[in-house]
Amino acid sequence: MKSIAFALIVLVIASHFGFLVLEMFFWDHPFGREIFGMTPEESAASAVLAMNQGLYNGFLAAGLIWGLWSGRLDVKIFFLCCVIIAGIFGGLTTKYTILFTQALPAFLALSFVLLANRSAQQ
Repeated sequence: MKSIAFALIVLVIASHFGFLVLEMFFWDHPFGREIFGMTPEESAASAVLAMNQGLYNGFLAAGLIWGLWSGRLDVKIFFLCCVIIAGIFGGLTTKYTILFTQALPAFLALSFVLLANRSAQQ
């Protein structure tokens, strides 16, 4: 359980660093426009907002790295819950696929973190 939890958190970290790179550096480039399905005008108009969003994704990844590095259960739970809430909000307000790309992996990671903690206590 602990290894699966670790691997899922690493997956969430990698995803959020990927989101950071896409939103901060490739939003207003052909690669980013293709991924997000935007016109050059749309990407140019929202580039600063996307950079801000990318920075927040980096903070989520950094918090999860802190949780893995420190081994603190409360830190892992807090940041995974933040990712889940952000994923649900994004899925409901922006694009439903965010539920599967952001919220679901974090939910699975949180589930395995809690299961691993429970089995360690028994």
